[in-house]
Amino acid sequence: PRYRPDWASLDARPLPAWFDRAKVGVFVHWGVFSVPAWGSEWFWWHWQGQHDAAYERFVRRRFPPGTTYADFAPQFTAHDFQPRQWAQLFKQAGARYVVLTTKHHEGFTNWGSPVSWNWNSVDTGPHRDLVGELGEALRESNLRYGLYHSLMEWFNPLYLADKQSGFKTQSFVLKKTMPELYDLVLKYKPDLIWSDGDWEAPDSYWNSTSFLAWLYNDSPVKDTVVVNDRWGRGCSCHHGGFYNCADKYRPGTLPDHKWEMCSSLDKFSWGYRSAMSLAEVMDEMSMIEELVQTVSLGGNYLLNVGPTKEGVIAPIFQERLLALGRWLDTNGEAIYESQPWRVQMENTTDTVWYTSKGPVVFAIFLLWPRDGDLHLSSPIPSPGTQVTLLGYGGTLKWQKSPGKGMLITLPYMLPSPLPPQSGWAVKLEGVK
Repeated sequence: PRYRPDWASLDARPLPAWFDRAKVGVFVHWGVFSVPAWGSEWFWWHWQGQHDAAYERFVRRRFPPGTTYADFAPQFTAHDFQPRQWAQLFKQAGARYVVLTTKHHEGFTNWGSPVSWNWNSVDTGPHRDLVGELGEALRESNLRYGLYHSLMEWFNPLYLADKQSGFKTQSFVLKKTMPELYDLVLKYKPDLIWSDGDWEAPDSYWNSTSFLAWLYNDSPVKDTVVVNDRWGRGCSCHHGGFYNCADKYRPGTLPDHKWEMCSSLDKFSWGYRSAMSLAEVMDEMSMIEELVQTVSLGGNYLLNVGPTKEGVIAPIFQERLLALGRWLDTNGEAIYESQPWRVQMENTTDTVWYTSKGPVVFAIFLLWPRDGDLHLSSPIPSPGTQVTLLGYGGTLKWQKSPGKGMLITLPYMLPSPLPPQSGWAVKLEGVK
């Protein structure tokens, strides 16, 4: 059936299965904001939209008088950008898909957009098609490719004129937003479109439903493409493909719709900050906790890094991504292609979370029990129940709990002055 350009029809489209199976993705925020590399990727807005004194002071101290935001573009060089190295890192991190910013709210495009003259990565700065190069490398590594795209641009005169008219005119959408979206889809055939920058205007201004109807009916990716929910004021958490709802969204209970949690390794920014300190980077334990809780509640986990203006992913970000990958090498069976179980977390604690695959149940525990016994009150064991610890050979002893559930004897761990890594998964076969 063909989809109509209205939400009732578009929302009924089944989500392509690859997305739910994938579970883990890497988000990349990269653009001209990586040049000042200070505050956040909203640098231009804070500096010249809000005239924030700290940003004005920063520019006065670091740059020549009369500097404009456009002057940063030539310094966005991507000199050290090696797309194959990025792809290899993301694959080792256990990601199944990668989402790159093709254009943030600053309007600078990371490909040679035909309607962004001189404000794109081919005409200025890197003089390279960053979107195309990364896409090629990811596909060689068998990773799905997602494109982040901001519908709006803070200071685009066409957008400001439409805004002035109360969004009764659509010059910006017809001359800029839509031509770019169609161009991205036809040129790069993305697996995912991660829309953003929609909140100031309704979806009727953005022409979102007619674009999505074309995407689902006639585009080269009509059967495989997945989209999020940011398509106009009030759409978030209600319309589109999977739901983001809000940045770093945590539903708390199992939602009835496929969703994704996007989170950033730098706790204060999505773009690169040169002054970032170690304490401001998410640690390994928090990262694994977020992943486990998200997947247990049926979500996907999209973890963000902000590369430098030269195209380097900071070693501390690489270290975290590789730690995530090592954890997934051992415990991925409990994550990839899993489904939420009838219970998502142990009622007594938020340190034990469940996932399932058919009749098999996984209990992922974030803290190693002091006495070495793991008490699970939710699973109902049977005489034939078998328990194994992922990454550990052999089966584990267990007994029925006096109350309800089961008591599992974990293998002996050598005492260590360092707290062990976070998160282990027991696989339960033959439980209800």
